[in-house]
Amino acid sequence: MSRMVNSGHSSHIRHSLGRRGLLVGGLAAGLGLVVPGTASAWPVNPDRFRGATPDGAVRTKDDPDFHPVKFRLPEPTGRKLLGTTSIHLIDAKRPDPTMPSGKRELMITIWYPSTLMDDKPLAKYMPKRTATEVDDTWTGEYGLALPPGTFDFANTVTNSRLNAPMQKMKHPVLIFSPGYQYSRFVNTALAEDLASRGYVVVAMDHTHETPTEFPGGRFLPGVPPTQPSDPLFTRQYVDTRVADARFVLDELTKIAAGHRPGAEGNELPTGFGLGLDLRQVGMFGVGLGGYATAATMRVDKRIAAGLNLDGTLQDDRLKGPPAEVALKGLDQPLLLFGSDETQFTDPKKDYFDMSWATFWAAQKGGKLNLNLSGSKQKAFTDYQFVFDQVFREIYGDDPIITSVMTALVGKVKPDQSVRAQREFIAAYFDTTLRRRPNQLLRQGSPDFPEVHVRW
Repeated sequence: MSRMVNSGHSSHIRHSLGRRGLLVGGLAAGLGLVVPGTASAWPVNPDRFRGATPDGAVRTKDDPDFHPVKFRLPEPTGRKLLGTTSIHLIDAKRPDPTMPSGKRELMITIWYPSTLMDDKPLAKYMPKRTATEVDDTWTGEYGLALPPGTFDFANTVTNSRLNAPMQKMKHPVLIFSPGYQYSRFVNTALAEDLASRGYVVVAMDHTHETPTEFPGGRFLPGVPPTQPSDPLFTRQYVDTRVADARFVLDELTKIAAGHRPGAEGNELPTGFGLGLDLRQVGMFGVGLGGYATAATMRVDKRIAAGLNLDGTLQDDRLKGPPAEVALKGLDQPLLLFGSDETQFTDPKKDYFDMSWATFWAAQKGGKLNLNLSGSKQKAFTDYQFVFDQVFREIYGDDPIITSVMTALVGKVKPDQSVRAQREFIAAYFDTTLRRRPNQLLRQGSPDFPEVHVRW
């Protein structure tokens, strides 16, 4: 994976020690914001970071030293060509008076194995309004000492061709639920890699919580990034995500049966419905999405296997109590893949999660625990390489990058983290859905020393 992008502009955007100090100082003195379903807080101080120059002025898009930074997604490792499409869905059974239809509305994006169609354009990473919102979150609300517009999500190109035909064979289906407040797009790299290995990956935005952009430009920003966590809201969010996942699975079933999907105006890629194997369905998610995965599996047996990426299984991570799925376990297999901020073996040590310990004891289906050593929760998202590339574009090889990356995603190297997650996650779904056992899950590998395996 390239660590430098837009290298021709590097000399124009490298910043002085004054701005470098802002970044370090803010991270060191920052405010810890804890959000539901995450492992812990991350340090941020919105008042310290406003993209200031050494003389205290604020950098803007008009500054001659400024340019938006595109980033490069790691290339998928599978053999399949990739297509992607987005679908607007309306759940007629759930009222929502805030929506034009009066019903619950969702957006999903799907990555899938495709046939060769060079005339189809490569998809952009995010639609424009969503891209602006996510950039504003990091350069404004969380304040990374970068001017608004730094993260050029809207013009970054993915590895998937827009609305390319589906490959003419059946593929297992994986439902994805993002982290709390996170867009469905910030796990695109993992979704693309799984699709390149023969899976159909369906990512949901959870309207009113995660930022959601509908056809025609209608946009809902979701929960404000600075909203404090509340166990009552956490339970509501999880219940809503469970209902969303079950509805999406219902809609996929209709599509596979030849019915037109969702709202008016939706057009499916050629052969799409015929490519869905709904006898082999898995689900995975990050943080709150991992919690929602387990909760959905408890009530919907159509989901044969699940993966929880660093998500606590209780509404209040510190106080509990463990959720019903943790207390009773599941009949289906669930993989717990944690960062260094989640451990359940020693109550006397930091980051102990009682819900994981409770689930481990109660689980009836298959169970597996992986730990990504040196990581924080955002290492399970695209931010692990987005931050790395953007900071290197701005600061070059300045040692400050190590400190900033450690504060945000942990000490694990982004390229190695991406490789390790791809191999273990694919091995898990290959084993549980395709019945292709992989020794990697039994004993790990010296190629991935940062991943520890526990049965």
